Amino acid sequence: MTHHDSTHVMSRDEIVAATSRPVPRVFSIASAALAVIGAIVFIFGAVTGESRAWQSLHFSWLFFATMSQAAVVFVAVQRITTSRWSRPIVRFLEGYVAFLPVAFLLLILIFLGKGHIFPWAHEAVTVAEKRVYLDPGFLVTRDLILFAIITALSLWYIYTSVRLDVGLLPDAGAAWARGLRDRMRRNMSEERRAIHSTHSLQGKLAVWLCLAFGFFYTVFAWDLSMTLDVHFQSALYSWWFFMGGWLAALMTWSLLVMWWRKHLDVYDLITETHIHDLGKLCFAFTTFWGYLTFGQYLVIWYGNLAEETHWMRLRLIQPWLPATLAVAFMVFVLPFFGLMSRAAKVFLPTFVLFATVSILGIWLLRFVETYPSIHPEAHALPFGIWEVGVGAGFVGLWGLCYIAFMNAFPRMRATLLSSPYRDEVQVPVDAETMLPLPAHE
Repeated sequence: MTHHDSTHVMSRDEIVAATSRPVPRVFSIASAALAVIGAIVFIFGAVTGESRAWQSLHFSWLFFATMSQAAVVFVAVQRITTSRWSRPIVRFLEGYVAFLPVAFLLLILIFLGKGHIFPWAHEAVTVAEKRVYLDPGFLVTRDLILFAIITALSLWYIYTSVRLDVGLLPDAGAAWARGLRDRMRRNMSEERRAIHSTHSLQGKLAVWLCLAFGFFYTVFAWDLSMTLDVHFQSALYSWWFFMGGWLAALMTWSLLVMWWRKHLDVYDLITETHIHDLGKLCFAFTTFWGYLTFGQYLVIWYGNLAEETHWMRLRLIQPWLPATLAVAFMVFVLPFFGLMSRAAKVFLPTFVLFATVSILGIWLLRFVETYPSIHPEAHALPFGIWEVGVGAGFVGLWGLCYIAFMNAFPRMRATLLSSPYRDEVQVPVDAETMLPLPAHE
């Protein structure tokens, strides 16, 4: 990405002072209210035996969990590529990790209500090759184990990133999290050694995290989405699934960066160049998502195999066709043509518009990829209070997690923005001797 050196490097204290403005309390209140409303809607539906309450929980979980995990993986990619352009804004993406432990608990809840969602939970699997794989005990166990592993890896990775700042900025963050920050600072080494040891550890964690994301979310794509129709299978499905979460992470990140930039009034730290770079990322992965979508459709259409074409045909007939077309326009057509020019990327009203449309489209995409398989005989679109109410609850719950993280810790990577050793990490050194490592590290 584009990188511009600044003539003035802000001190650590200046960065902390510039980024310490509290999040308006109205956002926490609104998030809590939405979370409560969503919980009430879900609990009422679950108690009254309304299966769509469980199904709404599931498809909104797919959106928020995949987006949050993809965000952390993108942070890891920044370490693998030793990127410097994102240092002022990447902490706004690291906050997504706060939702993952909650997502793990919600996944347990989803499996408790699996009979309302998954056909393999209450029907005999007639496909011999899939009978063992779709055994409920085997499927639930592996998914919980894999999700626990990648959540632990994600928390570990973001912990190392935040600890580097917490260790040098003990008072940056809300008072309620002071005890947590004190524990994180224990056995912290001096600044230069801490930067290099953290960089070295993150290099290993980042690679494992990316590999886990590619493999584990392929399994989740199959188990939690594709097998809602036990007869359907597509080799491109997992790519299409988790790249939707990747695109949602980039679009929401862009909106948050624009909001934080205005709220904190840090136009000298978060510049138009950062907004342009985010716009280029959003445009690029919008294109990639469109490529995967059309590639999957083309192969299914050209192959003309009954076990594949029925899945696509179902979504191209009533009552699902309007929602399917809406997804195509909201996730690809409008953002692709809308963000094609530089002007649309740096002019905030247009960027906000297309990013918001894309995010809503990806949420609707989760609905389209799951609901038709559950309701193949539907005569009217099953979209109403359950889907909107539970979705609003997820917005509130995710917002509470994100706000708590951003209040608890320094909001920027102040150490890597201000330390005199900040660019030494471009030349790796031995964390013990502090001598440069061979070029092939």
